[in-house]
Amino acid sequence: MRVFLLITSLLISNPVFSQSETSKTEIVSDSKAEFPGGQTAFRNEFMKMVHAYVDITAYAVNGKFSFVLTIDEKGKMSELKIYPKVRNDEEFKQDMNFAMKRIKKKWKPAIKNGVPVSSNIIFEINFTSDHSDEEY
Repeated sequence: MRVFLLITSLLISNPVFSQSETSKTEIVSDSKAEFPGGQTAFRNEFMKMVHAYVDITAYAVNGKFSFVLTIDEKGKMSELKIYPKVRNDEEFKQDMNFAMKRIKKKWKPAIKNGVPVSSNIIFEINFTSDHSDEEY
């Protein structure tokens, strides 16, 4: 009878101990890509380059445009998409890319789980045929 009670108590106690939780605290530090001085500084710098290197009057650009910019793991601007599409879209995109590449400051890349990752930044600029809403 003692053996039976011993075996029964061992069998019952094992599942009780196996269900205890071990708590793990994992700190995940995620951050977005960041331009030195913030997004306003980037927009101002970008508009300086647009006014310096691009003849914006050559394009039918009126209204708000969304720029989707890819920042790679090293903080470099690698791809630019512009919405909505316009007449002479490829030339407009090439000129905007040219202005973008004139910006010499590097971005701080986005961080996910402590590792730099590629990410997208979206910013909007309101163009009219003679100027934009951003002053440099």
